[in-house]
Amino acid sequence: MDPAKIQSEGGLNVTLTIRLLMHGKEVGSIIGKKGETVKKMREESSARINISEGNCPERIVTITGPTDAIFKAFAMIAYKFEEDIINSMSNSPATSKPPVTLRLVVPASQCGSLIGKGGSKIKEMRESTGAQVQVAGDMLPSSTERAVTISGTPEAIIQCVKQICVVILESPPKGATIPYRPKPASTPVIFSGGQVRAQAPAAPTAPYMSLVLTHQPLHKPAYTIQGQYAIPHPDLTKLHQLAMQQTPFTPLGQTTPAFPGLDASPPASTHELTIPNDLIGCIIGRQGTKINEIRQMSGAQIKIANAMEGSSERQITITGTPANISLAQYLINAR
Repeated sequence: MDPAKIQSEGGLNVTLTIRLLMHGKEVGSIIGKKGETVKKMREESSARINISEGNCPERIVTITGPTDAIFKAFAMIAYKFEEDIINSMSNSPATSKPPVTLRLVVPASQCGSLIGKGGSKIKEMRESTGAQVQVAGDMLPSSTERAVTISGTPEAIIQCVKQICVVILESPPKGATIPYRPKPASTPVIFSGGQVRAQAPAAPTAPYMSLVLTHQPLHKPAYTIQGQYAIPHPDLTKLHQLAMQQTPFTPLGQTTPAFPGLDASPPASTHELTIPNDLIGCIIGRQGTKINEIRQMSGAQIKIANAMEGSSERQITITGTPANISLAQYLINAR
């Protein structure tokens, strides 16, 4: 299939940003000698293609543009990877050609829509495109995003990406997204509309930090929730790191970042919330997946009381440090 002939499907005609997770070797293939390959992809697809900085095993490749430009860029990347596979096989005794594989980074709050009730949506995508699609069960480290792996022929991958874009646009992220960053390149800011953006660093090619519609205005004030107060312009990632730092299972090598107004090692405390019965399902999620994500991200203990006869509300008890409780409250409210 000629990448130039790929058109948007389902009436899609919006600008969006999609993030890919790649290993260093894959990134090198996309960049090409003296940057010639990525330059050609940018020119022919008309999409903006940015590659995160940093000498680390994984890099984030951000593709932004109208849907038809996104699909052209994806096509060119998929065909380039297939070309790499064919070239590597010429020096290998292997007879069967392995599939092309791409990994998307998608907010966890959208993954349920990709999977569908009882796995119906993901099954439909596999059957209609011929691609293999896998949604990771766990979130990527220090984030609220998951990896979605797509494998198959370039044609199958392109059709699958189109379907994923349709689902993602129909089911926007819920609440704020803490983006996965192999290496921090800029400070994420949560805008009052809930989207997470990158503050502009010195480099002019700062990628958007999550899959969002890019026509939203950027002049909204930035706030997050700490206790009952909206605090201008803090870094939710730092709050998450601080919450993790104060729990017994601190990730190795993680240091306490400076976060004004929070003691580095305060004693544990308890906070109670009441939630209407008709909303409790949103917080618990299918088989407890959502509440477990909130526990994992915040480091807080969260207990939901049984429904009381005649009561229209349920009691939620959150135990932990102030940072644990603040992040747990924020994530519950976001649900």
